[in-house]
Amino acid sequence: MKKSLLSWLFALGLFSGAAPALAAGCAVQDFEHFVSAGDECLVMARFGATDAPRTLVVWLHGDVSSGGPAVYHYAAAKEAAARFSAEGVLSVALVRPGYEDDEGRHSSGTNNGRRDHYTRANMQAVGAAITQLKDHFKPQRVVIVGHSGGAATAANLMGMMPGLSDADLLVACPCDLVSWRAGRKAWTQSENPMRWTDPIKPPVQVVAITGGSDDNTSPDLARHYVEALQAHGVNARFEVVPGASHNAAFRSPMVSDALSSLLQPDPSGSRH
Repeated sequence: MKKSLLSWLFALGLFSGAAPALAAGCAVQDFEHFVSAGDECLVMARFGATDAPRTLVVWLHGDVSSGGPAVYHYAAAKEAAARFSAEGVLSVALVRPGYEDDEGRHSSGTNNGRRDHYTRANMQAVGAAITQLKDHFKPQRVVIVGHSGGAATAANLMGMMPGLSDADLLVACPCDLVSWRAGRKAWTQSENPMRWTDPIKPPVQVVAITGGSDDNTSPDLARHYVEALQAHGVNARFEVVPGASHNAAFRSPMVSDALSSLLQPDPSGSRH
Protein backbone atom coordinates (compact mmCIF):
# COMPACT_ATOMS: atom_id res chain seq x y z
CA MET A 1 0.00 0.00 0.00
CA LYS A 2 2.79 2.42 0.97
CA LYS A 3 4.69 1.55 -2.22
CA SER A 4 1.59 2.15 -4.34
CA LEU A 5 1.03 5.53 -2.70
CA LEU A 6 4.62 6.61 -3.34
CA SER A 7 4.39 5.46 -6.94
CA TRP A 8 1.24 7.54 -7.37
CA LEU A 9 2.91 10.62 -5.90
CA PHE A 10 5.91 10.22 -8.18
CA ALA A 11 3.56 9.90 -11.14
CA LEU A 12 2.01 13.23 -10.21
CA GLY A 13 5.49 14.78 -10.09
CA LEU A 14 5.24 15.71 -6.43
CA PHE A 15 8.61 14.08 -5.65
CA SER A 16 10.40 14.93 -8.86
CA GLY A 17 11.74 17.87 -10.81
CA ALA A 18 8.48 17.92 -12.76
CA ALA A 19 6.69 19.59 -9.87
CA PRO A 20 6.21 23.38 -9.88
CA ALA A 21 8.64 25.34 -7.74
CA LEU A 22 7.34 25.65 -4.20
CA ALA A 23 8.22 28.47 -1.86
CA ALA A 24 7.32 29.51 1.66
CA GLY A 25 5.12 32.39 0.51
CA CYS A 26 3.53 30.94 -2.63
CA ALA A 27 1.76 27.62 -3.02
CA VAL A 28 3.16 27.67 -6.55
CA GLN A 29 5.94 30.08 -7.44
CA ASP A 30 6.15 30.18 -11.24
CA PHE A 31 8.05 33.46 -11.77
CA GLU A 32 5.41 34.33 -14.36
CA HIS A 33 2.34 35.21 -12.31
CA PHE A 34 3.58 34.69 -8.74
CA VAL A 35 6.80 35.18 -6.80
CA SER A 36 7.47 34.33 -3.16
CA ALA A 37 8.01 37.28 -0.84
CA GLY A 38 9.09 35.83 2.47
CA ASP A 39 5.86 34.85 4.19
CA GLU A 40 3.85 36.55 1.43
CA CYS A 41 3.18 35.79 -2.22
CA LEU A 42 3.16 38.66 -4.73
CA VAL A 43 1.52 38.84 -8.12
CA MET A 44 3.85 39.70 -10.99
CA ALA A 45 3.87 40.16 -14.74
CA ARG A 46 7.02 39.78 -16.81
CA PHE A 47 8.03 41.09 -20.22
CA GLY A 48 11.17 40.64 -22.29
CA ALA A 49 14.23 38.44 -21.95
CA THR A 50 13.91 35.58 -19.46
CA ASP A 51 16.98 33.63 -20.62
CA ALA A 52 20.04 35.20 -18.98
CA PRO A 53 18.76 38.79 -18.94
CA ARG A 54 21.43 41.44 -18.70
CA THR A 55 19.30 43.78 -16.59
CA LEU A 56 16.28 43.07 -14.41
CA VAL A 57 14.01 46.12 -14.21
CA VAL A 58 11.44 45.86 -11.41
CA TRP A 59 8.40 48.15 -11.55
CA LEU A 60 6.48 49.18 -8.40
CA HIS A 61 3.09 50.90 -8.65
CA GLY A 62 1.73 53.66 -6.46
CA ASP A 63 -0.99 53.52 -3.84
CA VAL A 64 -3.91 53.55 -6.33
CA SER A 65 -5.93 55.31 -3.63
CA SER A 66 -8.93 55.67 -5.96
CA GLY A 67 -9.39 51.90 -5.85
CA GLY A 68 -9.30 49.13 -8.41
CA PRO A 69 -6.56 46.84 -9.74
CA ALA A 70 -2.92 47.93 -9.52
CA VAL A 71 -1.84 47.27 -13.10
CA TYR A 72 -1.19 50.69 -14.65
CA HIS A 73 2.55 50.04 -14.48
CA TYR A 74 2.24 46.94 -16.68
CA ALA A 75 2.17 49.05 -19.85
CA ALA A 76 5.37 50.89 -18.87
CA ALA A 77 7.10 47.60 -18.04
CA LYS A 78 6.07 46.09 -21.38
CA GLU A 79 7.14 49.18 -23.31
CA ALA A 80 10.55 49.23 -21.62
CA ALA A 81 11.15 45.56 -22.43
CA ALA A 82 10.43 46.28 -26.09
CA ARG A 83 12.48 49.48 -26.27
CA PHE A 84 15.50 47.97 -24.53
CA SER A 85 15.29 44.45 -25.96
CA ALA A 86 18.75 44.81 -27.50
CA GLU A 87 20.10 45.52 -24.01
CA GLY A 88 18.69 42.23 -22.71
CA VAL A 89 16.14 43.78 -20.35
CA LEU A 90 13.68 41.68 -18.38
CA SER A 91 10.87 43.88 -17.06
CA VAL A 92 8.91 42.62 -14.06
CA ALA A 93 5.91 44.52 -12.74
CA LEU A 94 5.19 43.60 -9.13
CA VAL A 95 1.84 44.00 -7.40
CA ARG A 96 2.50 45.23 -3.88
CA PRO A 97 1.14 43.46 -0.77
CA GLY A 98 -2.63 43.63 -0.41
CA TYR A 99 -3.27 44.71 -4.00
CA GLU A 100 -4.71 42.75 -6.94
CA ASP A 101 -4.31 42.63 -10.71
CA ASP A 102 -7.15 42.77 -13.25
CA GLU A 103 -7.40 39.00 -13.68
CA GLY A 104 -8.40 38.02 -10.16
CA ARG A 105 -4.91 37.43 -8.75
CA HIS A 106 -4.21 38.91 -5.32
CA SER A 107 -0.91 39.64 -3.60
CA SER A 108 -1.10 38.44 -0.02
CA GLY A 109 -0.55 40.75 2.91
CA THR A 110 -2.38 43.97 3.71
CA ASN A 111 -2.40 47.48 2.32
CA ASN A 112 -4.34 48.80 5.33
CA GLY A 113 -7.05 50.31 3.17
CA ARG A 114 -4.37 51.78 0.88
CA ARG A 115 -3.05 54.13 3.55
CA ASP A 116 -0.15 54.12 6.02
CA HIS A 117 1.09 50.88 4.52
CA TYR A 118 4.80 51.47 3.84
CA THR A 119 5.32 49.23 6.83
CA ARG A 120 8.51 47.37 7.56
CA ALA A 121 6.71 44.08 6.84
CA ASN A 122 5.58 45.30 3.42
CA MET A 123 9.02 46.68 2.60
CA GLN A 124 10.60 43.36 3.56
CA ALA A 125 8.07 41.44 1.45
CA VAL A 126 8.85 43.46 -1.68
CA GLY A 127 12.58 43.16 -0.98
CA ALA A 128 12.25 39.40 -0.56
CA ALA A 129 10.37 39.13 -3.85
CA ILE A 130 13.09 41.06 -5.68
CA THR A 131 15.72 38.82 -4.09
CA GLN A 132 13.83 35.78 -5.39
CA LEU A 133 13.75 37.30 -8.88
CA LYS A 134 17.49 37.99 -8.74
CA ASP A 135 18.28 34.46 -7.60
CA HIS A 136 16.07 32.91 -10.28
CA PHE A 137 16.91 35.01 -13.35
CA LYS A 138 20.51 35.89 -12.35
CA PRO A 139 20.75 39.28 -14.07
CA GLN A 140 23.99 41.21 -14.21
CA ARG A 141 22.25 44.36 -13.01
CA VAL A 142 19.04 45.33 -11.18
CA VAL A 143 17.14 48.59 -11.58
CA ILE A 144 14.02 49.39 -9.55
CA VAL A 145 11.49 51.86 -10.94
CA GLY A 146 8.86 53.09 -8.51
CA HIS A 147 5.99 55.55 -8.83
CA SER A 148 4.57 57.39 -5.83
CA GLY A 149 4.18 54.79 -3.06
CA GLY A 150 6.25 52.43 -5.19
CA ALA A 151 9.00 55.07 -5.27
CA ALA A 152 8.85 55.35 -1.48
CA THR A 153 9.13 51.56 -1.31
CA ALA A 154 12.17 51.56 -3.60
CA ALA A 155 13.79 54.37 -1.62
CA ASN A 156 13.21 52.58 1.68
CA LEU A 157 14.68 49.37 0.29
CA MET A 158 17.87 51.14 -0.78
CA GLY A 159 18.52 51.86 2.89
CA MET A 160 16.99 48.76 4.42
CA MET A 161 18.59 46.28 2.01
CA PRO A 162 21.77 47.86 0.58
CA GLY A 163 22.92 46.04 -2.54
CA LEU A 164 19.43 44.90 -3.53
CA SER A 165 19.54 47.21 -6.54
CA ASP A 166 22.25 48.79 -8.64
CA ALA A 167 20.10 51.78 -9.57
CA ASP A 168 16.74 53.27 -8.66
CA LEU A 169 14.37 55.52 -10.59
CA LEU A 170 11.96 57.31 -8.26
CA VAL A 171 8.97 59.00 -9.91
CA ALA A 172 6.76 61.34 -7.87
CA CYS A 173 8.32 60.11 -4.65
CA PRO A 174 6.91 61.05 -1.24
CA CYS A 175 10.47 60.67 -0.03
CA ASP A 176 9.92 62.52 3.25
CA LEU A 177 6.77 61.22 4.91
CA VAL A 178 6.86 63.84 7.68
CA SER A 179 6.75 66.72 5.21
CA TRP A 180 4.36 64.88 2.89
CA ARG A 181 1.80 64.27 5.64
CA ALA A 182 2.14 67.73 7.20
CA GLY A 183 -1.30 69.08 8.08
CA ARG A 184 -2.85 65.62 7.73
CA LYS A 185 -2.93 62.49 9.84
CA ALA A 186 0.61 61.17 10.25
CA TRP A 187 1.51 57.76 8.85
CA THR A 188 2.96 56.31 12.02
CA GLN A 189 3.24 52.70 10.80
CA SER A 190 5.21 53.57 7.67
CA GLU A 191 8.94 53.67 7.03
CA ASN A 192 10.20 57.12 6.01
CA PRO A 193 12.75 57.08 3.16
CA MET A 194 14.48 60.17 4.57
CA ARG A 195 15.34 58.19 7.68
CA TRP A 196 16.99 55.46 5.60
CA THR A 197 19.47 57.61 3.70
CA ASP A 198 22.53 56.98 5.88
CA PRO A 199 23.11 53.33 4.78
CA ILE A 200 22.89 54.28 1.09
CA LYS A 201 26.36 54.49 -0.42
CA PRO A 202 28.01 54.40 -3.86
CA PRO A 203 28.00 52.84 -6.36
CA VAL A 204 24.18 52.80 -6.39
CA GLN A 205 22.75 55.31 -8.87
CA VAL A 206 19.56 57.26 -8.28
CA VAL A 207 17.36 59.43 -10.49
CA ALA A 208 14.30 61.12 -8.99
CA ILE A 209 11.69 62.71 -11.25
CA THR A 210 8.64 64.72 -10.18
CA GLY A 211 6.07 66.68 -12.16
CA GLY A 212 6.30 70.44 -11.88
CA SER A 213 2.54 70.61 -11.26
CA ASP A 214 2.34 67.66 -8.88
CA ASP A 215 -0.09 68.66 -6.12
CA ASN A 216 0.31 65.33 -4.30
CA THR A 217 4.05 64.83 -3.94
CA SER A 218 5.65 68.24 -4.34
CA PRO A 219 9.02 68.40 -6.14
CA ASP A 220 10.78 69.43 -2.92
CA LEU A 221 10.11 66.02 -1.36
CA ALA A 222 12.33 64.24 -3.88
CA ARG A 223 14.72 67.16 -4.32
CA HIS A 224 15.65 67.19 -0.64
CA TYR A 225 15.97 63.41 -0.62
CA VAL A 226 18.41 63.55 -3.53
CA GLU A 227 20.40 66.26 -1.77
CA ALA A 228 20.73 63.97 1.26
CA LEU A 229 22.05 61.17 -0.96
CA GLN A 230 24.48 63.50 -2.70
CA ALA A 231 25.87 64.45 0.70
CA HIS A 232 26.86 60.77 1.06
CA GLY A 233 28.64 60.79 -2.29
CA VAL A 234 25.86 58.93 -4.10
CA ASN A 235 25.47 59.54 -7.83
CA ALA A 236 21.96 60.99 -7.57
CA ARG A 237 20.13 63.62 -9.55
CA PHE A 238 16.71 65.26 -9.51
CA GLU A 239 14.67 66.25 -12.57
CA VAL A 240 11.38 68.09 -12.98
CA VAL A 241 8.85 67.28 -15.70
CA PRO A 242 7.57 70.75 -16.65
CA GLY A 243 3.84 71.13 -16.11
CA ALA A 244 3.27 67.44 -15.33
CA SER A 245 0.85 66.22 -12.68
CA HIS A 246 1.42 63.38 -10.22
CA ASN A 247 0.37 60.64 -12.63
CA ALA A 248 1.43 62.35 -15.86
CA ALA A 249 5.04 62.40 -14.66
CA PHE A 250 5.10 58.60 -14.74
CA ARG A 251 4.03 58.65 -18.40
CA SER A 252 6.63 61.23 -19.38
CA PRO A 253 9.35 60.29 -21.92
CA MET A 254 11.79 61.56 -19.30
CA VAL A 255 11.18 58.35 -17.33
CA SER A 256 12.21 56.13 -20.22
CA ASP A 257 15.22 58.33 -20.95
CA ALA A 258 16.30 58.18 -17.31
CA LEU A 259 15.92 54.42 -17.31
CA SER A 260 18.14 54.24 -20.39
CA SER A 261 20.88 56.07 -18.49
CA LEU A 262 20.59 53.66 -15.55
CA LEU A 263 20.98 50.49 -17.59
CA GLN A 264 24.74 51.04 -17.60
CA PRO A 265 26.93 50.99 -14.48
CA ASP A 266 28.21 54.24 -13.06
CA PRO A 267 31.65 54.67 -14.71
CA SER A 268 32.92 56.39 -11.57
CA GLY A 269 32.14 53.43 -9.31
CA SER A 270 32.54 49.66 -9.20
CA ARG A 271 29.74 47.08 -9.01
CA HIS A 272 28.94 45.66 -5.60
